[in-house]
Amino acid sequence: MGELQAYIREGEHQTQDFKFRVDDPKKIARTLVAFANTDGGRLLIGVKDNGKVTGIDPEEEFHIIDGAASLYCQPKITFTSKVWQEDHKLVLEIIVAPSPLKPHKAKDDENRWRAYVRRDDHTLLANKILLGIWRLATKKIERPQEFNDEQMSLLRLLRDNPKVTISRMYRILPLTKNQIDQLLVLLVTWGVIEMHITKDGTFYQLAEDVEKS
Repeated sequence: MGELQAYIREGEHQTQDFKFRVDDPKKIARTLVAFANTDGGRLLIGVKDNGKVTGIDPEEEFHIIDGAASLYCQPKITFTSKVWQEDHKLVLEIIVAPSPLKPHKAKDDENRWRAYVRRDDHTLLANKILLGIWRLATKKIERPQEFNDEQMSLLRLLRDNPKVTISRMYRILPLTKNQIDQLLVLLVTWGVIEMHITKDGTFYQLAEDVEKS
């Protein structure tokens, strides 16, 4: 089995996406940004969602990708590329590495700059908590030996409820939305709680080692 076919057999997942061709540079910019903001990824252009190789003009597709990475990504996305040949059909491979400059942003349908992340085979909008975590990562605030009352109130809620959305926290905890947002950013950064972003929503739970303690 060739290397390209080995990739295709994996299907689409968090670090791999297939594109029949690139028609919209703004839309593909979101995929590039999501890869850079998460674990990096591979984009195979000239491959349908079902894995069928259809082939493309690599030069034409590269030009669109390069433009999208420069004009519709902020900061610019850097990538490497490779051309594969499969039964006289050409496939363009674009590789995006995880970026130390996150958050990268791309424009949404209303031309607003938004950050995106990759979860499974979906490109999703990054929420405000994740944006706060990225900002806090540059400040290196150390985890305390003991948690304060506000932090403990959130931890007790998560201990009694396996999966909680932020909207439920807003309803239950006797804290302002801004206080809860700041607590979540800190506690996720410290690894005390986990944030799970899915296509169906985002929920929070205690980290496994905290739950057992």
